[in-house]
Amino acid sequence: MTDERRREKTPQATWGGRFEEPLDVVALRYSASVDVDKRLAPEDIRGSIAHVQMLAARGIVGADEAEKIAAELGRIAEEIARGEMVWDPAREDVHMNVETVLTERVGAIGGKLHTARSRNDQVATDMRLWTREACLRTAARIDRFLAVLAVRAAGTVDVLLPGYTHLQRAQPVRLAHHLLAWSEMLDRDRGRLLDAARRMNESPLGCAALAGTTFPLDRAMTAAALGFDRPMRNSLDAVGDRDFLVEAVAALANAAVHLSRISEELVLWSTQEFGFVTMSDAYTTGSSIMPQKKNPDMAELARGKTGRVVGDLVNLLVMLKGLPLAYNRDMQEDKAPVFDAFDTVDDTLDVLTGAIATARFRPERMRAALRDGFADATEVADWLAARGVPFREAHHVTGRLVGRCVAAGKALSELTLDELREEHPLFDESLYAALDFETAVERRDLPGGPARRQVHAAIEELRERLHERAVDVDAVARAAGAEARS
Repeated sequence: MTDERRREKTPQATWGGRFEEPLDVVALRYSASVDVDKRLAPEDIRGSIAHVQMLAARGIVGADEAEKIAAELGRIAEEIARGEMVWDPAREDVHMNVETVLTERVGAIGGKLHTARSRNDQVATDMRLWTREACLRTAARIDRFLAVLAVRAAGTVDVLLPGYTHLQRAQPVRLAHHLLAWSEMLDRDRGRLLDAARRMNESPLGCAALAGTTFPLDRAMTAAALGFDRPMRNSLDAVGDRDFLVEAVAALANAAVHLSRISEELVLWSTQEFGFVTMSDAYTTGSSIMPQKKNPDMAELARGKTGRVVGDLVNLLVMLKGLPLAYNRDMQEDKAPVFDAFDTVDDTLDVLTGAIATARFRPERMRAALRDGFADATEVADWLAARGVPFREAHHVTGRLVGRCVAAGKALSELTLDELREEHPLFDESLYAALDFETAVERRDLPGGPARRQVHAAIEELRERLHERAVDVDAVARAAGAEARS
């Protein structure tokens, strides 16, 4: 080792007196996590206060000592919230930073805080606390997104547009029905997050490094104090498990994919080729060289950032796949992808909520797309099938009619009755009424369908769900209107 390298040594930050040589400065920089995990400080302090209060209740530390420690931890938490904490990477992580400051202020009794506890069960507890609350926060953002969709759907029940398969015009639907499809996707994601939050709501605290402790802890007391349903059943699993993070980030990745699909439709709809929507200036940007451009950049970024969230999930899975029980230092790498996944999805939800609330839909362009795309072809086949013609035959007849229309530059409704009867003798004047787009949509009056009655019922059901969650949809509507006018 060179003299220069020797000078780049730092005091050993790891617990214990075994080490005679200080930690290499590069190794310290490589292993320090405080820049990432300081975000866990509120949860870390909550867990520490619950732990020391339990130690006092069990007679493991003095009541006055516990009170002094808890009070000082509260003051440290307030300083952190104000941004006054000076984080020292030489202390490796959030846990040792907080505990070192605590001990500097209260003296040797600060060292009693770590009695019957390891950083292994400490960080597992912190991550469960943080992720549980993050799931709830993201679920609340999804609710606001759903409220905006409910409001926009209520205002677009009369708007018809083509539904698409293979990105080809298929059948007429209501715009409200399309927006409600988006709401179903995100509502399932909300359910997945809350399901993950329920499953992770068990306390690892008290499992120590991996095998519990000889001290007579009351794990149920700390679990209850921290809002957990129960202590975890197995100490090895408690400190070595991170599948609760995988489950939460998997739900986020699914949500990000849904948001990306919604964004793709906004991007397509805002093109001149579609022209179905005009996005607000607040959620679009211009070009550095082409002054006519109005680019749907927020929707494009939402689409692009999905790759980050999927990558965060892969990051976690690959990190975990080769680990033996129980804790391994690899698990330090769980925090950055979890934080990034929640941050990215939360920001995307906020941006798309505003973008959809302020978007201006263009019914006239949607109606024009219906007229040009043979979206009424299925009505012809259904009309014949309802009169006893086998559907496969009706399908072929309709296909031949479409071919004639393409060759003649006509719509199906523009064919004469004689032209229709050249393909099948059953055709009569009543077919023309069936080709009306509003009539076609209204005939699909089944649960889950686009008929007016079904769409109104679906909107009301969504509003009721949101009301049960204490979401004021009307307030969201007012806020969305104000944002659109600003």
